[in-house]
Amino acid sequence: MRNLPFSTSVFAVVCLLLLTPAGAQTKKTTAQPISIILDTDIGPDYDDAGALAMLHAMADNNECRILATVASNKHPRIAATLDVVNTYFGRPGIPVGVPKGAGVDLPAAQGWDSVITAKYPHNLKTNAQAAGAISLYRQLLARQPNRSVTIVTIGFMTNMAGLWQSKADRFSALSGKDLIRKKVKQLVCMAGKFPAGTEFNVEKDAAASKIVFDNWNTPIVFSGFEIGEKVFSGIPLIQSDIQNSPVKDVYAISIPKGGAEDKDGRMSWDQTAVLVAVRGWERFYTVKPGRFVCHTDGSNAWNAAGKGHFYLVENTPVPEVTKIINDLMMHQPK
Repeated sequence: MRNLPFSTSVFAVVCLLLLTPAGAQTKKTTAQPISIILDTDIGPDYDDAGALAMLHAMADNNECRILATVASNKHPRIAATLDVVNTYFGRPGIPVGVPKGAGVDLPAAQGWDSVITAKYPHNLKTNAQAAGAISLYRQLLARQPNRSVTIVTIGFMTNMAGLWQSKADRFSALSGKDLIRKKVKQLVCMAGKFPAGTEFNVEKDAAASKIVFDNWNTPIVFSGFEIGEKVFSGIPLIQSDIQNSPVKDVYAISIPKGGAEDKDGRMSWDQTAVLVAVRGWERFYTVKPGRFVCHTDGSNAWNAAGKGHFYLVENTPVPEVTKIINDLMMHQPK
């Protein structure tokens, strides 16, 4: 923990106690790798690719164990895109899930998904070959120790709502909400704008967002829009001598197309959420406790008197966080 005034330090310690053991764990206090499921809309923005690279880097550091990569986006190339990156990092066996019912369908805005799926090896060619997202969640959660799984969402809340509403099946006799309560330690979301505003991931499937944020029964940590928008990543990666990397290709294709907004790199909304999901917020941020208020149009407010939710507040200087993220994104497969 960074040097803080006494009152702030006490507040941070209290928040830490609230989050443990059901909440965030730090790298220092975690004896075993964190079991994590990444839920991503990978495509509409390309920070998802950087976040997935970070996750693999931390898995190679034995900080986490990736149980699955699940898409909240129904675009036809989504399963193949996830499989490309997982295969590149030496984990072609990671299960990939996609929504099988209603959902958002958005391509990669800069067209990079078609490039990397044509260039790099992968086994999943179509979404039909991937598991259904909700069935995969239920199967994986049923097998895990109680209160052991961190889910990190860097996309829409479609699958979280579907999981919450799911019924008993061949994988578990528990309802979705009971399975979550029993197996999930915490939910970390790149979602919202604090203390109030409108953010893409929440707004795009507002109905699902409202179901989740009104009802979810484990701690939720939010990395809001204002956290990632100040962290610019990707320039060191595209300027490196790394060859034949799908993650480098994504950024090399996309940053020039971003114009002035991306001249210093892409904003790192998704990377901050993944960083906190694995290493805990305590090393980088403080948190505000309360309750996320989700309006029907997808905008949000914050109820400071509520309980169970936390949003990140800057603590570590942005350049330090930026360097950590850039370094992890440049990790190469073992």
